[in-house]
Amino acid sequence: MHRVLQAAALAAALAFAPWQAQAEVESNDPIKLTLHDWTGQLITTQIMGEVLKRAGYNVDYVQADYIAQFTGLKNGDLDVAMEIWETTGRDAMDEATATGQVENLGETGMQAIEEWWYPAYMKEVCPGLPNWEALLDEDCAGAFSTAETAPLGRYLGGPVTWGGYDDERAMALELPIEVVHAGTDAALFAELESAYQRKAPILLWVYAPHWAPVKYEGEWVEFPAYEAACYRDPEWGINPDAAYDCGKPRGPIWKVAYAGVKGKWPGAYEAIKAFTVGNDEMGAMVAEVDLNGRTVEEVVAGWMADNEDRWSGWIE
Repeated sequence: MHRVLQAAALAAALAFAPWQAQAEVESNDPIKLTLHDWTGQLITTQIMGEVLKRAGYNVDYVQADYIAQFTGLKNGDLDVAMEIWETTGRDAMDEATATGQVENLGETGMQAIEEWWYPAYMKEVCPGLPNWEALLDEDCAGAFSTAETAPLGRYLGGPVTWGGYDDERAMALELPIEVVHAGTDAALFAELESAYQRKAPILLWVYAPHWAPVKYEGEWVEFPAYEAACYRDPEWGINPDAAYDCGKPRGPIWKVAYAGVKGKWPGAYEAIKAFTVGNDEMGAMVAEVDLNGRTVEEVVAGWMADNEDRWSGWIE
């Protein structure tokens, strides 16, 4: 479920903070930060937004599609996206920055993994895992089937808006697997929770930083290692007739902005560049929301209170 921040509620939650905003900013126009549909991104974005508010900037949070947002970033309808994952967003980011209309503002400090994942108990029925070639065996793949997909196995992917080329990957590697997409981040991990408690078969998209690979024992499938040519050149790799016959890339989570941000809000621009959080830190905050029932607003307020010395340096 999306947790779209209500400005009044968050302002009340953070009213206790002692930091004094700057008297003047370069423009009073709102800086538009994009919100997506996973908890970590909401936390990252709202931390950045609250820091900018403390510096005196006006901030709007705008719900946006993860990949399609680049159209708005290129034309200035949107200003800042705080999480572009190397694993799924690099192609769209590179296309946008190549136009000169979008700028890469550097790494967030988080390192991304997004890949097919299974619980450790599934190795009893498919001992060839984590090698992806184990899934070529119909008995192994079939162990992940459901009533809807049998005799094919089922892979539960993320929402289609996340990208990731999972449908293409399954086809290129000729896996006897049907790719089914979860409707939301919450639905994806609710199904994992249910399956794990019952020791039921499940093969799904799991990402880090996140609480799931910490809470549950399991492994990511080891596909052929990603190279850029895998996504662009069908002749690369195992299947000479198809691209995407490899795993997803791994690497940084990036911050990007409309190219006009630097000139219009130079102080905010420098603050966004300075923003950094780590995987363990973010995973713990996501767990507070998804597992412990706290709101994004509460978690952001707690982080702001505990880290004033840190974030105040971003806006000095």
